[in-house]
Amino acid sequence: MKFLGTLLLLLLIAAAVAAGVIYLPYGPTTETFVDIAPGTSTESIAAQLERSGVIRSRYGFYLLRLTKGGRLQAGEYRFDRKLPMTDVYQHILHGEIYTRALTIPEGFNIFDIAQAVEAAGFGSRDAFLAAERQHTELIAAWTDGPPPASLEGYLFPDTYQFSRHATPLQILSAMVRRFHQETAQLGLIHDIPQTVIMASLIEKEVRQDAERPLVAGVFVNRLAKGIPLATDPSVIYAALLDNRWRGTIYASDLQSPSPYNTYKHAGLPPGPIANPGIAALRAAMRPARTDYLYFVSDAAGHTRFSATLQEHAQQVQSYRQAQKH
Repeated sequence: MKFLGTLLLLLLIAAAVAAGVIYLPYGPTTETFVDIAPGTSTESIAAQLERSGVIRSRYGFYLLRLTKGGRLQAGEYRFDRKLPMTDVYQHILHGEIYTRALTIPEGFNIFDIAQAVEAAGFGSRDAFLAAERQHTELIAAWTDGPPPASLEGYLFPDTYQFSRHATPLQILSAMVRRFHQETAQLGLIHDIPQTVIMASLIEKEVRQDAERPLVAGVFVNRLAKGIPLATDPSVIYAALLDNRWRGTIYASDLQSPSPYNTYKHAGLPPGPIANPGIAALRAAMRPARTDYLYFVSDAAGHTRFSATLQEHAQQVQSYRQAQKH
């Protein structure tokens, strides 16, 4: 009886110790990362967590594995406070990996996106810009003729979540994949390059979604009549490509021989000038039927449309007068 009593006491002590190891909060008080590679065994995961100071004992983790089971998921995990081992186990079981947000607004061009990537901590602007220009194979299915100069136009604006170690190719692939998903829902399956170019111009020219189809209609009418589109955003983009954008449009910019200079060259520019969102893409696919050939923004941020050059001149004069007051 004495032996059984001693054994029972020892078992109770062991259970108490195990419970303390598993259920009492433990871990770092500062930010700590544990990166679990695909295919890592339970034993190695437990050892990583113990070495990183996230759990007290790897043996408690083994016990949880035996009792709770499930599939532990690879990825990088962030711990910044003390947690019971049961919570640590659940994080890894459910794959609650650490990610950072990357937000790409509608109308960002490849230069803007590269800057946003650097600001979010995913690497240098220059390296990402080089990748944007290198990995045009990602959009080969939608483009024809000569290979495009970059992925401009096909990096869908959205908020993405990526691991800290995401490569430029992984980030770009996710954006192109989202473009494919969104345009498939829109029914964009024909004339994709031309539609994306048109949508990028619309995106940069007008802020009000309701006005986008009218702007698209103006562009369609000008293209049909062989009138240059004369869009300032395309001139700015030409300057950006040549690394000579100075924050304002100069006379020399309007005389640039760049094929993106839509004041000198009729027709669409050779590629998109930004990455359009849904509203701009929809407008490019379904432009309004109108007689308008001109438009100008007013002081309130809306767009005034005209069918004749005389009407347009009056609208421009009204806008300039409003700016003086």
